[in-house]
Amino acid sequence: MGNSPTRARSGMFAFWTGMQLWKQIFIALTLGLVFGVVLNQTGNADLAKSIKPVGDLFIRGIKMLIVPLIFVSLVTGVASLRDLSTMGRLSLKTIALYLGTTAVAITIGLVLATVFEPGVGIDLGAGKAVVAKEAPTAVDTILGLIPTNPMAAFAEGNVLQIIVFAIFVGISITLAGDAAKHVRNFFESAAEVIYKLTSIVISFAPYGVFALMTWVAGTYGMDVLAPLAKVIAMVYVGCVIHAVVVYAGLIRFVAGLNPVRYFQGAVEPMMVAFTSTSSSGTLPVTMMSCERNLGVSRSVSSFVLPLGATINMDGTALYQGVCAVFIAQAYGLDLNSSQYLTIILTATLASIGTAGVPGAGLIMLSLVLTSVGLPLEGVAIIAGIDRILDMARTALNVTGDCAVACVVARSEGQLDETVFNRAHVLRADADVVGAPEAGREAVAAPSSQSTN
Repeated sequence: MGNSPTRARSGMFAFWTGMQLWKQIFIALTLGLVFGVVLNQTGNADLAKSIKPVGDLFIRGIKMLIVPLIFVSLVTGVASLRDLSTMGRLSLKTIALYLGTTAVAITIGLVLATVFEPGVGIDLGAGKAVVAKEAPTAVDTILGLIPTNPMAAFAEGNVLQIIVFAIFVGISITLAGDAAKHVRNFFESAAEVIYKLTSIVISFAPYGVFALMTWVAGTYGMDVLAPLAKVIAMVYVGCVIHAVVVYAGLIRFVAGLNPVRYFQGAVEPMMVAFTSTSSSGTLPVTMMSCERNLGVSRSVSSFVLPLGATINMDGTALYQGVCAVFIAQAYGLDLNSSQYLTIILTATLASIGTAGVPGAGLIMLSLVLTSVGLPLEGVAIIAGIDRILDMARTALNVTGDCAVACVVARSEGQLDETVFNRAHVLRADADVVGAPEAGREAVAAPSSQSTN
């Protein structure tokens, strides 16, 4: 009997540690909001401030990751494109479409947040000397992409210069071929180490989020709740706009295909991505749907889709745009045109190296905020609703993968229009949900991998 309280505490601890991280963060956000509001209403705002250092430790951990994570991730991601020299035309088409749609996506996010102003009225920077760093002109921003001293860029945390340098290093490793295999292996190993370090830091997110949300809610009360709903609404609306306008536009006006048929054929990977929040985990379903429902050839889908799971981050980029402007507004900061351009460039280029990283959305948001000098404390506000946002942005990422595969296959003469134009009907008894009865044998299914 004497050990029952110990066993109870042990059981509660095991229950908490066995819970998925996003659930831990959501619970921490909720508890932090409730505790903070109670402290605010009872006049104990000073107690909320005393908890803030725990959150500051988490923010410092994120800052510690930014430079090494973006460098090794980008070098590894670019160096993995070993077909860059032998599949020049296909590679250029695919990469140009992925990065181009990513830039459009973040622009949509910036416009939505600028117009609807979700962060106005919170005023987290009241009474604090929080200012964004002075932004250079647009010309200086472009010239500043190339570091004159890469080591200085690392020391100063110049995100854009680090990104560009990493891309050049990755391309050089690819062009060097076998002579650079040891360098490639080194960066792949270094990336795994940094990813593991990232997972360690992110595992402390619930405690950092609780502390920072307690401080925010304890200082500002109920005023922080409504803007979060506006952020969620804007991300979801932005994803719908991007899919209907950008992807449907590419399908209709570039590929000359029927957008309705396209969405019918892509609905299965969209649903899997929405529920799993994993582009990589959805990849087998994406490949199967592109080949069986949309008529994309195996040679195109096997190159374009895995590459898309790595570098296509349209949904994440749109989310960055909304959240960056939201945080700037919440701290009472005005962003100028040069800072908007920097956000677009940073999010677009950084998208190449973010796939497969635990907590990628929050880390990428940290990169964007750092690039324009916005407070990283704003990440904690977003972290609590990140899972809800992740569902929409992952679905959009996968939708973009399918669209680019169709456009590239059409341009290469490797899209079967008969398969594409066939009506797709969801059937529970089909071997592959939505796969047409006729022609199932025409395209061999990818290896049977389970999706997580």
